[in-house]
Amino acid sequence: MTQIKNAQNVRLFALNSNYPLAEAIAEKIGLPLSKASDNHFADGEIKITIDESVRGCEVYVIQSVSDPVNTNLMELLIMVDALRRASAAKINVVMPYYGYARQDRKARSREPITAKLVANLLEMDKIDRLVTIDLHAAQVQGFFDIPVDHLQATSLFANYFNKQGLINDDTVVVAPDHAGVSFARKFAERIKAPIAIIDNRADEVREQTVQEVPEYVIGDVKGKTALVVDDIVDTGVRMKLSAQALKKFGAKDVYGVATHAVLSGNAVQTLQNSQLEKLVVTDTIHLPEEKKFDKLVQLSVADLLKEAIVRIHNHQSIDTLFNR
Repeated sequence: MTQIKNAQNVRLFALNSNYPLAEAIAEKIGLPLSKASDNHFADGEIKITIDESVRGCEVYVIQSVSDPVNTNLMELLIMVDALRRASAAKINVVMPYYGYARQDRKARSREPITAKLVANLLEMDKIDRLVTIDLHAAQVQGFFDIPVDHLQATSLFANYFNKQGLINDDTVVVAPDHAGVSFARKFAERIKAPIAIIDNRADEVREQTVQEVPEYVIGDVKGKTALVVDDIVDTGVRMKLSAQALKKFGAKDVYGVATHAVLSGNAVQTLQNSQLEKLVVTDTIHLPEEKKFDKLVQLSVADLLKEAIVRIHNHQSIDTLFNR
């Protein structure tokens, strides 16, 4: 039984980036995933065919722009074009992980703002709505002139640590650098914990001071359980160095928290061999078996996205989901 009204006019599609998450969302909604086939020409060009009618339907396409980033982005754009040409009434893109969001500004001269370019591509493709989770920079929402629902995974992490008995007067939330303070503060407010900041200086400053582990921690972490909170864990180096710095300043235990587990290169070995007790992430990005390790805990965003899709389709408020 589904909560979706007029379910006969709704289609859910999953592309290749995170099929297990899409299946979980569809199961919770109570609708099957609709059928589409993708093929590649000999030179790598992508071709997508919609295998059932979508005429007049409201469509939800579930696709993270994760590794391989460019392939998954093109796959999404081509899928949306196929749906539009097949006369879908409304196309909603559910993008659990918004790739290229780290390039949200010109950090140096003659650099692109690729997060804006991706927004332009999606709007030129004529999507009607974007649903995403924990953007690297919240202002990326402003790159769009269509509705963007920016959900947060804060409650997932809060519930996990609460069940583990790790939220108490000796818990402190830590931002791994000054840029992550806003993200960490949201989590700290959720669990009513104090916040600390690691003074993660620029690479050139570290080189001048022969400094590998950050030299300063702003805030009291001595004897406390420290939760290092970030939106993305990629190479794992920053998380590893953060754990070392916190231990150096007297933290009792250190846990890593990140919404999006990119885990590039040697990240698995780096994090497994770090001083973290656990690294807690979500399934916005599908992790193959070789990227799973003993210290990794993966929570699912399927319930959050299911609820968002149901409410969007039924024209109900999703305000409570922003801080759920």
